[in-house]
Amino acid sequence: MGRVKEDYRSLTGPQKAGIMMLSLGEDHSSKLFSMMDDEEIRELSQVMASLGTINSTLVERLFVEFADAISNTGSLVGSFDTTERLLVRSLPKDRVEAIMEEIRGPAGRTMWDKLGNVNEQVLANYLKNEYPQTVAVVLSKIKPDHAARVMSLLPENFAMEVVMRMLHMEAVQKEVLDGVEKTLRTEFMSNLARTARRDAHEMMAEIFNSLDRNTESRFLTALEERNRDSAERIKQLMFTFEDLSRLDGQGVQVLLRHAEKDKLGLALKGASQGIQDMFFKNMSERAGKMLKEDMEAMGPVRMREVDEAQNAIVTVAKELANSGQIVISDGKEEDELVY
Repeated sequence: MGRVKEDYRSLTGPQKAGIMMLSLGEDHSSKLFSMMDDEEIRELSQVMASLGTINSTLVERLFVEFADAISNTGSLVGSFDTTERLLVRSLPKDRVEAIMEEIRGPAGRTMWDKLGNVNEQVLANYLKNEYPQTVAVVLSKIKPDHAARVMSLLPENFAMEVVMRMLHMEAVQKEVLDGVEKTLRTEFMSNLARTARRDAHEMMAEIFNSLDRNTESRFLTALEERNRDSAERIKQLMFTFEDLSRLDGQGVQVLLRHAEKDKLGLALKGASQGIQDMFFKNMSERAGKMLKEDMEAMGPVRMREVDEAQNAIVTVAKELANSGQIVISDGKEEDELVY
């Protein structure tokens, strides 16, 4: 058993939280644990297990400080996550999801105000799969300059269909307008809100993708020693040049048309034989021969230069996937977009 803790000033925040949880008893503490995520539970449990004996005077002082902090609202933190947890306690799950998607979505008082704050490329990518009449209704409800930018990004024939619908469109019935608004809210805005919730691990995966190979390896090894779960999750989210093997033939050909030829040769110089074969298979015999000759003429190259070239190709692939020009399979049957 550890020594009795008597110095209140030496306690850390997690230790105070652990003492509070132990003091509340099983019923109350179990309710609080049910509202935490796995990482919070793991961290708090480790602290609680190492507390040892706590002086009763110290516990009393902790409760006094807690009461003072709550009465002054100095220790309360408002965030999407804390708000969602609070709502879940008193509202049905589907209603909570609708409310959170609404407040996480783009700013605006009405649905049409919100659409006005959505990036035109994102909105165009969604609308190009809708009926021309639906698109006509949407474009007639947003500001003309925003509608113009969206229309310019739609396929030309489809855009002309929308123009014709708008030219001959009469007053839209309220039921139709409500239906379009409901569809946008449930299908588009909800997906947009979920996409906007940037996971910290996704953000770190993007940063790690931009590191050179040695630095990336060093950081991942260090992270594994501190938090193996986070390291594994980041590895799964990272997208590397080798992951381009998920592209189909058509996707490879689109990527070839957009990639810089000098960067492609340098990137393939340090790639596996499988990736090299995939690219050459989707090139004409003449183009493949010329690229191989260029690669041989490079001679030895620095690994740092290879990493930079591969990152540049991966960036192009991500941009093409974002615009819907290629599909990067995630390896599942649903064949969802990774980016």
